[in-house]
Amino acid sequence: MITDINEERRLARLAQLGDPVAAERLVTANLRFVISYVKRYQGHGLELSELVAIGNEGLLKAVRKFDPEHGVKFISYAVWWVRQAVLKALAEQTRTVRIPLNQNAALVKMGRVASLLSQELGRQATDAELAMALGETVEGIRSARRMTTTEVSLDAPIERQEKVGSTFGERVPGTGGTDIEEHTDMRLMREFIDRIFARHLTPRERKILSLYYGLDEGSEALTLEKIGELLGVTRERIRQIRERAFEKLRESPDVRLLERFCGAA
Repeated sequence: MITDINEERRLARLAQLGDPVAAERLVTANLRFVISYVKRYQGHGLELSELVAIGNEGLLKAVRKFDPEHGVKFISYAVWWVRQAVLKALAEQTRTVRIPLNQNAALVKMGRVASLLSQELGRQATDAELAMALGETVEGIRSARRMTTTEVSLDAPIERQEKVGSTFGERVPGTGGTDIEEHTDMRLMREFIDRIFARHLTPRERKILSLYYGLDEGSEALTLEKIGELLGVTRERIRQIRERAFEKLRESPDVRLLERFCGAA
């Protein structure tokens, strides 16, 4: 683990320029984290060696895409790519219906990912969190659930591999006293998104997107109709404001950072 943030950024800049030695140092320095992280997924169809290899693929992808100029620590960014790689691989171990959600991708094994994500969070994953993990929209997740012929359980019991009382922030040896929870808690994602929303959107637009994606802690994602009822306007008006907000975000210089940080395809 690289504890010097300046050294980490220096290596990341060199890796961006195609320096294989710098990229290898970033990967090697975080291998212990990958091994510790993927252990929680043992017993779901893949051997530990396979999980480590898959996690390392996610780590390599993070190295290629990481931008040190945005002030986010590498491990905070990399964990989303490692998690996405592992969840997608584990999802392939179970039979569920693959439903196309947009022209670019298909939802991967929603039930399995939902169960694994719920295990990791210690509670049932919200539609918004499931959408984030799969790089899809909340409406797409709900549509897929309606269309599947086999009911998808979001709260199927899974035997926990961690010791009693362990959390997503289980301490990784060698991190210099920093809990992984500090880097990977969903609050980090919410705070990051909030900052970008605040830069580019009006308070009303931010409110609607927060309700739509369930970004407020402890809240569920709401449909356009429910948001309209809550704010006293029509569903169509909410849809228009949402689309206007999307357009602003697409045109903003932060959009690529947002997509990359969230692990979007």
